[in-house]
Amino acid sequence: MPFLPLDMLRTGADELGIELSDAKLAQFDDFAAFLVETNNYFNLTRITRPEDIVTSHYLDSLTCLAALEVKQNAQVIDVGAGAGFPGIPIKIARPDLNVTLLEATRKKVDFMTEAIERLGLVNTIAMNARAEEIGLDPEYREQYDVAYARAISELAVLAELCLPLVRNGGYLVAQKSRDVDEELAAAKPIIGQLGGLVEDVRQIQIPGTDIIRQLIVISKFTPTPAGYPRAYSRIVSRPKRRR
Repeated sequence: MPFLPLDMLRTGADELGIELSDAKLAQFDDFAAFLVETNNYFNLTRITRPEDIVTSHYLDSLTCLAALEVKQNAQVIDVGAGAGFPGIPIKIARPDLNVTLLEATRKKVDFMTEAIERLGLVNTIAMNARAEEIGLDPEYREQYDVAYARAISELAVLAELCLPLVRNGGYLVAQKSRDVDEELAAAKPIIGQLGGLVEDVRQIQIPGTDIIRQLIVISKFTPTPAGYPRAYSRIVSRPKRRR
């Protein structure tokens, strides 16, 4: 018997323009069961009800694919993947993609690595590292077609962490849960300095909920200057206001 309400997942994905085969639905189901099982002894997520996993983890993640059409066999990176969101749902839905799941917490990386093996996900790796470090490494700098970020940090911070990883002609897709006008205006100068341009802000409702996701699509049109990304303490520091 499935762990998840799979009809709910299939219907929600259809609303986002994403078709899920029975085999893909089975992978989603297996991943959810493994997530909840592991969560019993290691805190990965507060979302454990099957219906909430479908909406708040899976369909929420798939809004990233609805926001931007990604070419076949693209190199994509999920920055700050946590327990694998949005990266693993994206990989299940688009098995052609080459996916890197970047996460600084070792135990979460171990969980994702085991999930990758259990689900049989090829061309997928969980990496224990920080974006501000690998963004300076020639092996990873400007090597990805798309960077995804479930945007908890401010957009200016996310842009500096992610855009150095994106190649020219590539994209950053950042998820936000609130109105972004003020945040976007504040971030545009640094986005431009990093070689990026705000292409679109897509408002997509998560199927089965009344939640509207704001998905900021940023294109990369020129190389990121040397010296970016800076140390994390400098990225998040704010200039002091004069009195």
